[in-house]
Amino acid sequence: MRDPSIVLAGGGTAGHISPMLAIAEALGRLAPESRCTIIGTPDGLETRLVPRAGYPLRTIDKVPMPRRPGRDALRFPGRFRRAVEESKRILTEESAAAVLGVGGYVCTPVYVAARRLGIPVVIHEANARPGLANRVGARGAHFVGSAFEDTPLRSSQWVGMPMSREISEMGRMDSSQAAAARAEAREQLGLDPERTTMVVTGGSSGALNLNRAIASALPQLLDTGAQVLHLTGRDKAVTDEAGRPLTADGYVQREYLEGMHQAYAAADLMVARAGAATVCEAAAVGVPAVFVPLPIGNGEQELNARGLVDAGGALLVKDEHFTQPWIMRNIRPLLADPRLLLTMREHAAARGITDADERMAQAALSAAGAEAPA
Repeated sequence: MRDPSIVLAGGGTAGHISPMLAIAEALGRLAPESRCTIIGTPDGLETRLVPRAGYPLRTIDKVPMPRRPGRDALRFPGRFRRAVEESKRILTEESAAAVLGVGGYVCTPVYVAARRLGIPVVIHEANARPGLANRVGARGAHFVGSAFEDTPLRSSQWVGMPMSREISEMGRMDSSQAAAARAEAREQLGLDPERTTMVVTGGSSGALNLNRAIASALPQLLDTGAQVLHLTGRDKAVTDEAGRPLTADGYVQREYLEGMHQAYAAADLMVARAGAATVCEAAAVGVPAVFVPLPIGNGEQELNARGLVDAGGALLVKDEHFTQPWIMRNIRPLLADPRLLLTMREHAAARGITDADERMAQAALSAAGAEAPA
């Protein structure tokens, strides 16, 4: 097939959209003649991120599965049928040779439509606990890739997490290249290029308990000679008793960082939530981490982190236990002894996968009958 048309489906959150766009970019590198179209919903984050990345976006209505009897449950069959028919129309108009889905509400009707049209389906599951859409889509899929090794999804293969090239390429650097990137990133972030560096981030929306705990232990952390880059989240600046942004020698506070690859490059240790992308990116770059899973949901983030923790590349602590005493017992010794961080770095890097984007793109091209040249 000379000009394969690959339709990618997913959306709603950055956790779905970011790997989907990374796969689309890999398709462009492996098969420049291929065409990528993305199906999302009309009100998700994809309406901004997909056009910004330069890909055409087609939309269908979001049809979540009702969780209890009621009006939505009565309307669901008809709404779902319409979403499937709309998906069939889009796949036909795009002459889709393969569908690649990453999960989310939009994917289930697209998977059903592809199956009815005889179009092969390729799936990537980003979480250790798979979502309903990908559990449905995995039945009869041409290929199923997972970000985590023990994901309970039928016939899945552990391929890692598709991520931005800016991050994955750091995992391919030799020691001298990594040292140069580290020094450059620290200078750009207003840090000392020579000091052991801890990066703290609760994500773009911040994490109040992380911020408070780090602030309470800051003097003792800085006493180790380390420095701290604290990404507090938008409108969540950490303040002193007078209400002014907290300041200290060796402490740099920012609400948000546009290019997280700089944070990974600068870090000797990272404190973060345990979203699937963060866990996989830390491993790919070889950055030791302290994961503090979100205290809501049904334990997905703890599952995401478990493999890297068991391998010795990270620590795991519940949000309510992440306190000044815990930090003093567990983080301060790491900052005070670079040998401990080096050992963790080696264990983390051993779990890192940097080519998931290309492996998923290759699977899509194979499904479309357009195997990329080796």
